[in-house]
Amino acid sequence: MSNPTIPFELTIGVLQELYASRAVTPREVIQEIINRVQADSAMNIWITPPTIEALEPYLARLEGTESRGLPLWGIPFAIKDNIDVAQVATTAACPAYSYEPTEHATVVRRMIDAGAIPLGKTNLDQFATGLVGVRSPYGEAHNALRPELISGGSSSGSAVAVARGHAAFSFGTDTAGSGRVPAALNNLVGYKPSLGAWPTKGVVPACASLDCVNVFAHSLEDALKVDTYARGLDASDPWSRSVERSASRLPSKVYLPVDPPQFYGPYAAEYSDAWDAAVDRITKLDLPIAYIDYELFGRTAALLYDGPWVSERWASLSEFVEANPEAVFGTTEQILRSGASDKQTAASVFTAMHELQRYKLAAKKLLDNAVMIMPTCGGTYLREQVRLDPIGTNSNMGRYTNHCNLLDLCAAAIPAGEAAPALPFGITLFALAEEEALVTGTAEMIIHGRIMPVSSPAKDMIPVAVCGLHMRGFPLEKQMQEHGARFVREAATAAKYAMVKLATAPPKPGLIKRQEGGQAFQLEVWEMPAAAFGAFAALIPAPLGIGKVELADGTQIPGFICEGYAEQDAEDISAYGGWRHIV
Repeated sequence: MSNPTIPFELTIGVLQELYASRAVTPREVIQEIINRVQADSAMNIWITPPTIEALEPYLARLEGTESRGLPLWGIPFAIKDNIDVAQVATTAACPAYSYEPTEHATVVRRMIDAGAIPLGKTNLDQFATGLVGVRSPYGEAHNALRPELISGGSSSGSAVAVARGHAAFSFGTDTAGSGRVPAALNNLVGYKPSLGAWPTKGVVPACASLDCVNVFAHSLEDALKVDTYARGLDASDPWSRSVERSASRLPSKVYLPVDPPQFYGPYAAEYSDAWDAAVDRITKLDLPIAYIDYELFGRTAALLYDGPWVSERWASLSEFVEANPEAVFGTTEQILRSGASDKQTAASVFTAMHELQRYKLAAKKLLDNAVMIMPTCGGTYLREQVRLDPIGTNSNMGRYTNHCNLLDLCAAAIPAGEAAPALPFGITLFALAEEEALVTGTAEMIIHGRIMPVSSPAKDMIPVAVCGLHMRGFPLEKQMQEHGARFVREAATAAKYAMVKLATAPPKPGLIKRQEGGQAFQLEVWEMPAAAFGAFAALIPAPLGIGKVELADGTQIPGFICEGYAEQDAEDISAYGGWRHIV
């Protein structure tokens, strides 16, 4: 029986309001989700669906805590089944490949640490190879609005789960567009951060050098809330890097294609009209519009499957495929084995890499302080049409997506009206990796007509600058969490400090402010409940303590500092620029 208090469209904000008013509990929300999942079982959304028994440890933990220190307290989320959840099988939509991980993927762990509930594992195009959502032995995931149409892939189940009210947000992966195409086809936002901005540790690789984790949500605001907690370096992940997302702002130019995009599929005409309507709305906004040739991006997109990057997929999975020839979906195996083609030679790899480097330079010059807008996809297909032409239809679905990660761009896929009743249309905004603020600012302008104000920290939260063992991934991170703290962002000090390595066990860094000279150091900004701050500060042993740390933007916030006398017997490690770079 449905719970009328719980809306069909689950969002972070609505659930937090319901929890704050005590209208519902997380346990009641989970039971309602389970009821919805069972009602939609024929849609092939889940591989490991949620159950009360499996989620009992997470629910029990929430019942023993208050929401104040857990910013995603009780928020249910779904996970694509190529992303690890501890003690839950990861299949990548291939039963013979299944294994049971002992730890969470980094992004999953960060959500759980923030209080979110990991519901289960969702369906996908096998081994994340496809943009259509029909390449799974667990069944073809149905479109959330029109079941005869494709759901989009490879993150099919993750998108449909959010669209059908099974989760407030979900994680997918995006190598060639898998985190954007399903968003467009199911009327969602799909946010794809810059390469490495979210760690991929615990993700089954497709093309490891291009893989991203992405989020599906009903709003850009919810997607960016997730980004706040998912973002940041994981020192144990070789693909992770520090990419800061600053406050939203508008670009100097918004680029649209000078030639009308090509559309395909049974609704090509409707998609073309929807694009024209979206362009008309965009050009009426207070945005600096310019027009460019899409050819550079089209040439880049062709490299993904016509070039040697298919060999990267084969390198990750060849051993399994050769040992289990009957276990792999037919079309998937055909694509994977193309990576072993004789045309993929060492010389061809370097030729393609050099060609891509030229494209990257051209894109960097073109998109400097700019945003490009394209249709997320140029059409859709009936599921039956994809079965009849699995390669051609899939290639079309990636026509406006494949260039993105090759060029090291960030992207946000957002809804842009309907092409026809129950047929959503979407556009995608692209920018350089270090300019995600331009994507979010432009998206907010298109959706709301203005840049949305940055929410200020809660009045009972105190910012804390953290530069050592209390940072994420280090031994004392748990101490921050035990005091209700949450990670906010990566930052840097003003260029006024030195850093020393204290002879403690284990070694710790000491941040010492200089009267003259000094340099900047990378650190993290957290927030901690004011009620817990005093007890936390009392735990810090001398010569360390809490004082005011000056950040690069001139603001001063409480943070870890070191008394000057400690410098006499300590090793100067300033040249490393931060504690992460020395350990």
